Amino acid sequence: MPTHSPWRPHSGPPDRPWSRPEPIALAPVPEPPEAEPTVNPAGVALAKVYALFPAVIRLSCGIAVALVALAVRTPPVQAVPLALAVVVLTIWSVVFYRQTVGNGIRARIVLIDGVLTATACLAMRVLVSPDVMPGGVSWVAVLASTSIITAQFALRVAHGVVFGFLLATAYCVGGFLAGQPGEAVSHAIVLVAQTFLAVGLVYLTRRSARAADGVFADYQRTHRESVIARLAREAERKQNRDLHDTVLSTLTMVGLGGVATQSPMLRARASSDLRTLLDPALRPVLDPAAKVSLDERLRVIVERFEGYPLTAALEPCLVPARVADAIAESADAALSNVVRHAEGSVAWLRLHHNRGVVVVEVIDVGPGFDMAAIPPYRYGIRESIMARMSAVKGTARIDTAPGNGTRIHLEWSDVV
Repeated sequence: MPTHSPWRPHSGPPDRPWSRPEPIALAPVPEPPEAEPTVNPAGVALAKVYALFPAVIRLSCGIAVALVALAVRTPPVQAVPLALAVVVLTIWSVVFYRQTVGNGIRARIVLIDGVLTATACLAMRVLVSPDVMPGGVSWVAVLASTSIITAQFALRVAHGVVFGFLLATAYCVGGFLAGQPGEAVSHAIVLVAQTFLAVGLVYLTRRSARAADGVFADYQRTHRESVIARLAREAERKQNRDLHDTVLSTLTMVGLGGVATQSPMLRARASSDLRTLLDPALRPVLDPAAKVSLDERLRVIVERFEGYPLTAALEPCLVPARVADAIAESADAALSNVVRHAEGSVAWLRLHHNRGVVVVEVIDVGPGFDMAAIPPYRYGIRESIMARMSAVKGTARIDTAPGNGTRIHLEWSDVV
């Protein structure tokens, strides 16, 4: 049922047509910041690559060299040492893979791998046939290269270089013991070159990851500072709205003669203003998503204007608490403007909804005004109405012109 103030000079809003201008463009409200992203994401991603890549290389190499070693067993290769080496290296390849994938590549893992590879290099005389040793195509040569490359993912640059030199030295000594001095020197040089190339590649990737993480850390810091500044501005704007819509609004109405000093409306507004500004802890804190009665909230607003010729027609309507707050406070600001600037006018407050669209209208037959002439620093329209509706993803439409009255159209769509 419509709710009416004690004095109601007219039965409804004027019948003259109202134009429907385009909605006023409202600034979008930034979304709340997402959860804190992973620290050093480039370093974390690189660590995952550094764990998987050497593990796969080492496992595939271990299986391949085992097959090749067993395929070439011409003298002076000895069956027992060869079988022992193949079994140990194959088992170690599986252990290396599981440890590296599960825990990341570690220095102690590559050091054990280096010891086993160096042992195989020194024992080339009984493990590798002289026919396949030249050219660095033997399975021990491939194993040495693999160990050098994988070690760089776990060791510091200097340690990686020392590791490579030691394996190259072990291969060179093993080549001389096997009676292949040419192969010993030539492939040792190749292993040294592979060491420097692998060290350089790993160094560049680590440096790039650190640079990316540095840029990301700067972005996080800047983003955090901007969020803090935005929240501070929002808090300041809310405080300014509350101050504008309470004490300043009431004092302005009294100063302009819109409210008598002994009127019931002044007492109601003053009491409400004091509760809003001085005792916020007593105001109930609701879940912003909880549904509340918008028509009841608007009836409370109507009571603040007791004694003013205001007619209210409010349909029952449930909306989220934050939406009810924004619409009710926007309607209150609009009605306060009517009292201040449309002395002697009558006003209507209407609430209706259809198919998930909630519409609240504040209408008066006062003098109207020119929207373009409103200074940018004025809070009454820009902050108290437009910004509030924008904060809940609603729209505010102002239909007015000098001498034509004012209709303020507040709309919120329940669209998920």
